[in-house]
Amino acid sequence: MNLKIILTPLILACGVLLLSSCSEKTSTSEEVENQEGVSNYLSKPLVSHIYTADPSAHVFNGKIYIYPSHDEESEIKQDDSGAHFNMRNYHVFSMESIDAEPVDHGVILDIDDVPWAKRQMWAPDAAEKDGKYYFYFPAKDHDDIFRIGVAVADKPEGPFKAEAEPIKGSYSMDPAVFQDGKDYYMYWGGIWGGQLQKWRTGKYISTGDRPYDDEPADDEPAIAPVIAKMSEDMLQFGEEPKQISILDKDGSPILAGDHERRFFEAAWVHKHDGKYYFSYSTGDTHNIAYAIGDSPYGPFTYQGVVLKPVEGWTNHHSIVKVDDKWYIFYHDTELSGETHLRNIKMAELTHNPDGTIQTIDPMKKP
Repeated sequence: MNLKIILTPLILACGVLLLSSCSEKTSTSEEVENQEGVSNYLSKPLVSHIYTADPSAHVFNGKIYIYPSHDEESEIKQDDSGAHFNMRNYHVFSMESIDAEPVDHGVILDIDDVPWAKRQMWAPDAAEKDGKYYFYFPAKDHDDIFRIGVAVADKPEGPFKAEAEPIKGSYSMDPAVFQDGKDYYMYWGGIWGGQLQKWRTGKYISTGDRPYDDEPADDEPAIAPVIAKMSEDMLQFGEEPKQISILDKDGSPILAGDHERRFFEAAWVHKHDGKYYFSYSTGDTHNIAYAIGDSPYGPFTYQGVVLKPVEGWTNHHSIVKVDDKWYIFYHDTELSGETHLRNIKMAELTHNPDGTIQTIDPMKKP
């Protein structure tokens, strides 16, 4: 959920200093429908009474639960660090079946209930262990540094009570927790406004005033997402965080300049036929890409694109198995036409016999 300044002649046409300021506005659903008389969207919004994004979907107790971020209009001015994505609370939605209407269980956590958090409650996730439910969320602390917090509940719909402090040693954003047998792993990280590039030395250091000043050179390996096994109580990391390698098929690392394939944000892991699938957003090229490995820690070998660009700048997803079928949950801007006011959707996902995933085009009606 970060925008990068790109100076082009279009800036003059827009009459502003940032290209992102004119590219933020996207077509409304009515405009898209009018182009050909019918909707070009693959799927319909699941929720329309509030704006929702970054959906993390899980099956708990036979129901589908969706944990999205909650987009709202903000007085914060738009910038290329994503400050105008100034979300303040979270809702949770449940579905009795894949075809059912989502039920809004209301606010499960508000920023005012998190002592250490200052602003920007971005993409969350949830996990269940021994009858307890754990809600993981990023927010900026009072020094404007992203940390990852955890809140606990007795029911998947909450209410959740946040721990007084963020997870020790946490940084950046977009937590995703994957259960593999009795073990739970958190994956996280996001560059540019997500601040992951500022932790390259192990400490928060910035050499410039732009979010992407601390990126590696184009011919260097791309900044890696991070993994850590969770502690037994699910409240802390149970080990030192490790970087994840995303490799080309020749075994070489994906490079920082390879914006079509390098990791940007939105890590997610699912397991299919004994293989681990690491999927993620490529950010400024707007794909959900994926790589496959033999271990939760990787390395993961790049395979291709799961989801092509949606309407809007950001692309963020989760993948979950419901009964015998797989689904991808994602968002776009059909309802608002504004990149910071999104709506969640879903579509069926298909694994090919060779283990690859069929690419989904969210802007192509079946």
